[in-house]
Amino acid sequence: MTDTKYLKIEISENITNINSIGDWRLENEIAIEKELRNIDISQNIVWDFSNIKSFDSVGILLFIIFYQQFSKNIKVTVTGYTTEQKKLYNLLIVNYDSKIIKEKREGILFRIGKVVVSAYLEFTSFLNFLGYFFISFLRFFIKPSNFRYKETMYHIQRSGINAIFIIALTSFLVGLVISYQSAVELAKFGADIFIVDMAGISITRELAPMITAIVVAGRSGSAYTAQIGAMKITEEISAMRTMGFDPYYFLVLPRVIALMISLPLLIFFADIMGIMGSMFAAKMELNISYTQFIDRLQEVLAVKHFWIGILKGPLFAILIASIGCFRGLQVSNNTESIGSQTTASVVNSIFFVIAFDALISILLTQWGI
Repeated sequence: MTDTKYLKIEISENITNINSIGDWRLENEIAIEKELRNIDISQNIVWDFSNIKSFDSVGILLFIIFYQQFSKNIKVTVTGYTTEQKKLYNLLIVNYDSKIIKEKREGILFRIGKVVVSAYLEFTSFLNFLGYFFISFLRFFIKPSNFRYKETMYHIQRSGINAIFIIALTSFLVGLVISYQSAVELAKFGADIFIVDMAGISITRELAPMITAIVVAGRSGSAYTAQIGAMKITEEISAMRTMGFDPYYFLVLPRVIALMISLPLLIFFADIMGIMGSMFAAKMELNISYTQFIDRLQEVLAVKHFWIGILKGPLFAILIASIGCFRGLQVSNNTESIGSQTTASVVNSIFFVIAFDALISILLTQWGI
């Protein structure tokens, strides 16, 4: 004889007697199922329900499931059931389906519609964010005494000064690689000196602003999202609103202004390092001296190319900082949301930086600038 909490099992020569006991209810479902799975079904079974104290639909469903499993290989005789158990069994067996119900797959039109609606809701939320930010920007000019200048200087240091090394290294390597690859082709046509024209204009006008913006988007934009997102999870932003502080004025605006100041300076530094990398490649591959390179650069590099690159800085800064802060405010009350929103912040920022850079280049080319 084997006794458990919900079963008494007696094994004779040809018959296994199962005596169900206790409360066969929802709260005991896991323990009852575990005991039923341990039954040896090598011989016929007599299953007695006369000693069950109480039961519900879960207890009857467990009986139905294991009765069908046992009956596949052996004969199962059921005894001792009450009229109430019989009625509940008949009610459940009519609607019982042991087949796994396949999850209904979403159609392609449904998925497209869901993406479109999600994009529309995010777009309207971003417009709402820009509205609040614009009001905060006007408030800065109306009453600048309340602005957090110390906080802005802190973010200038974090997004600007602390990023100098990675900007310098990236810009130098890009200038080096671009000029090294171009030198091979230019040398075939005896146009060695034109490497200066190509490097000077492309770096100052396009490459330095875009590379700097992409690095800052991955470095500072993601940090803005994580910082504000963490503040939202810990309900610091809710506390600020309760105390009458505007999060857009005290959190978003300092970050945007700090990046608008630091990004043009980083672009200027990237121009210098990119041209230095190009000079090094020209000297190494084409034997163009540094003096020749600089003299040619002064002849071909118009000031407008430099200013076009520099003036892209504030625009890219507004895009990166506003997207980073917006994504931070979109964080929901779980840590997983911080990761997904930070990823979205970096992807969105880089996409819009490249898109706006392409748009500006097309417009300036059409205008002959």
